[in-house]
Amino acid sequence: MNLFERYLSIWVFLCIVCGVVLGQWFPSAFETLGALEVASVNLPVAVLIWLMVIPMLVKVDFSTLSEVKAHWRGMGVTLFVNWLIKPVLMAVLAAVFIKGVFAEYLPAHQLDSYVAGLILLAAAPCTAMVFVWSQLTKGDANFTLSQVALNDGIMVVAFAPIVAILLGVSAITVPWDTLAISVGLYIVIPVIVAQMLRSMALKRGGAPALESLLAKLGPAGMGALLLTLVLLFGLQGEQVVEQPLIIALLAVPILLQVIGVFILAYGLNKWLGEQHCVAGPSALIGASNFFELAVATAISLFGFQSGAALATVVGVLVEVPIMLALVAVVNRSRHWFAR
Repeated sequence: MNLFERYLSIWVFLCIVCGVVLGQWFPSAFETLGALEVASVNLPVAVLIWLMVIPMLVKVDFSTLSEVKAHWRGMGVTLFVNWLIKPVLMAVLAAVFIKGVFAEYLPAHQLDSYVAGLILLAAAPCTAMVFVWSQLTKGDANFTLSQVALNDGIMVVAFAPIVAILLGVSAITVPWDTLAISVGLYIVIPVIVAQMLRSMALKRGGAPALESLLAKLGPAGMGALLLTLVLLFGLQGEQVVEQPLIIALLAVPILLQVIGVFILAYGLNKWLGEQHCVAGPSALIGASNFFELAVATAISLFGFQSGAALATVVGVLVEVPIMLALVAVVNRSRHWFAR
């Protein structure tokens, strides 16, 4: 993991500060950018999200899906926690903490929006950083690639229904047309474009050409993420300044969800007799979130200044440090799988 990735949470925090300060100094400029919408989709964010997501999806090789049978136990555990346990667990945690324990400390008019953002954060498994977590734990590269490819395929058809069902259970109205547009813009189109770029690179120069392409696209993806945060907090700045405690309170259900899902997935892999090189990535993929998609969808559904958008950004802030801590747990527990 390079220096930038290792300290991503620090850069995220600096972008939050920068966005809040710039939002106070130039409010009209941020309001103008926030108003650039077509069919409830903010155009600057759409461009930034494509720059964010496409480099990550270029890494995915859908041909590895043929290897799913070789790792059926680890695959089964990850799919179980990703698509059944994690979204439901987050909906429960959000209801307990946001609408219950912390309700009096949060703006009443944003409670439903915070819950929606947390559900969006948990509704899609991570696509990119899991390659880093797998490498740091000496995970099976073929398993990781196969799992990510399978999750991406499922995401195309399952993300919207899961979000709609859980938001409906939480009594939050879902504009289906906007949700469908978000899935098309931030999942379907990026997958198609990314696979076209991957295919062109491989035809031009094989694996070296693909590595060269990824090296060029990587900084653009990270830069787009940071610019999105500056833009988001430029519009959220007033709320954050007035109630800085919000970020800490929103982080609680996120941390509990990530740790809880990791413990369940890691334990199930151990119980099923899976190898450590599969159990580690399986649990880490299960625990992590596709925060780029969550941020984009939250902005599309609820707007820049919504609690949902803020909640998804808190996910970005806590993702790296908590996942690095879980990587350390995986590495130090390697002996559990010795037999």
